[in-house]
Amino acid sequence: MFDWYKPTTQMLGRWQPWHDGHTELFKKALLETGQVCIQVRTVPADTDASGGRTNKSQDDNPFDFEEVVKNIVMALDKEGFNLNEEYIIEKVPNIVDISYGRGVGYSFTEHNLGEKIHTISATQIREQLRKEGKLK
Repeated sequence: MFDWYKPTTQMLGRWQPWHDGHTELFKKALLETGQVCIQVRTVPADTDASGGRTNKSQDDNPFDFEEVVKNIVMALDKEGFNLNEEYIIEKVPNIVDISYGRGVGYSFTEHNLGEKIHTISATQIREQLRKEGKLK
């Protein structure tokens, strides 16, 4: 059972779509604290989700919140992880900045998942899904 008082690792993203790289990141995040809060940014389908804060456009968001959740649960279920046990999923606003002061009690961790995982691209996955007629 997910423990709301236990230290938890946060994963924030659009997950458009959730892919094997995200699953590998989840596994690393889970090792940090034993439970993960996956936050899904609420983003419009055809607008820049970065709010102009990045050079890389984030304007391709074909999956709505319900589809994102379904994709995450299916992928993590295949790996033996259970919703509301090892992880929860939350819908959050389109967060484009995370600000913090000193001594806040948490850290930012970048995990090196290796070149094979690092090269997985949700953009390329969306392109392939469109070529196959599985996505508009």
